[in-house]
Amino acid sequence: MEVPDVTGKTPPVAMRRFGIGLVALALAATACTSGEAETQSGGSEVPEADPAVLAITPADGSEEVAPNSPVTVTAENGVITDVRVDQAVVDEASAGQAAEDDPALYEMTGTLNGDGTEWVSDWNLRPGSEVVVTATAENEAGETTELVHEFTTLEAVPGQRLELASNYPVSGDTVGVGMPIVINFDLPVTNKAQVENSMEVVSEQGVQGAWNWTNDQTAVFRPEEYWDPYQAVSVDLHLAGVEASEGVYGVRNYRIDFEIGRELIATMHVPDHEMVITVDGEHERTIEVSNGKANRRFDTTSSGVHVLMERYEHITMDSTTVGIPEDDPGAYNVDVQYAVRTSNSGEFVHEASYNPNIGTANTSNGCTNLRMEDAQWFFNNTLMGDILDTTGTDREFEWDNGWGFWQKSWDEWLAGSATGEPHVTDGSGTPGSVHGEQ
Repeated sequence: MEVPDVTGKTPPVAMRRFGIGLVALALAATACTSGEAETQSGGSEVPEADPAVLAITPADGSEEVAPNSPVTVTAENGVITDVRVDQAVVDEASAGQAAEDDPALYEMTGTLNGDGTEWVSDWNLRPGSEVVVTATAENEAGETTELVHEFTTLEAVPGQRLELASNYPVSGDTVGVGMPIVINFDLPVTNKAQVENSMEVVSEQGVQGAWNWTNDQTAVFRPEEYWDPYQAVSVDLHLAGVEASEGVYGVRNYRIDFEIGRELIATMHVPDHEMVITVDGEHERTIEVSNGKANRRFDTTSSGVHVLMERYEHITMDSTTVGIPEDDPGAYNVDVQYAVRTSNSGEFVHEASYNPNIGTANTSNGCTNLRMEDAQWFFNNTLMGDILDTTGTDREFEWDNGWGFWQKSWDEWLAGSATGEPHVTDGSGTPGSVHGEQ
């Protein structure tokens, strides 16, 4: 069954993450109130009611159930008051790792419909697991019915086990307001919508965002506008059981917790030979620079919204790493300090004490050259995810060059999502179902 809409069009009880224990309390309170009213009106006993009848899918005793099958509980003659899904990994290939995982990462939540008669799991099941589903319902008389189903899930085949290869940021990072969430998988993903819906982003200040794919193994999340500063963000990757492509299942869940720091924006109009930096909207520093000499496209500093990436205290700038051979007239090989990457095509903000034209002329090979003192300051006072907004050249920064994701308008970015729907980071869930076709 399709997971109920979580955009606010359904009754509050159907909202994802609604605690089913609260439903039970509300039902108990209702039953108590009803009983008191009858006693006061004539002391009659609570009328008999048919017992609640529960049904659970998958069926009891099923074996090798597809991990991306939903768990569904329905009730007749009553309402569902509690559902618990316990999963124990028995797959030998996963059992060792599963023993080290935080059990909280695998707590199954579900969505209850408006009248409390159907519950559907929000996430998929762990491959190679013994699953026990315990459901409870209550009839009009307050009598309880319980049903238990036990079944096993299909193991993930070695070589077809989707896992997280790397991610930016990592837990514990404090990042700038332009920071994307970059998820790199170890295998290609074809069922992109199901995988997107398995990755939930929650921020203290809920905003609209969306996922895009730079290739079949890399998914990127960004909000509609820059993050608000000074807030916590978490990413729950409910990858266990998702069918990333035919026969390829995720085997683990992950959680990433990071902080958005102050808002630092650097702006640079290349012909002006300076960079202006603001922090939380206030002018912080103006730095003299020398940018690309623009003799050819490679030597032209790109115009657009750059996000600060990795950084090096010392690095050798070698033109052969960006496709310029040693015998080319524009070849270079130079050691620099305090380098911060702004693209994957070789652009950095870095110290260039050898350049006498800083502040007066653009003579670099495309990078932004700074004097030593300013380079140290920039290196020490900026964060991964801070913004460098550059204008004034005829070379446009590509959206998929490094972290150029802000080069796309919000409409363009949303159109690039496999779900085609915004993901609101207020904890209300992801836009659609994570389950496969049933």
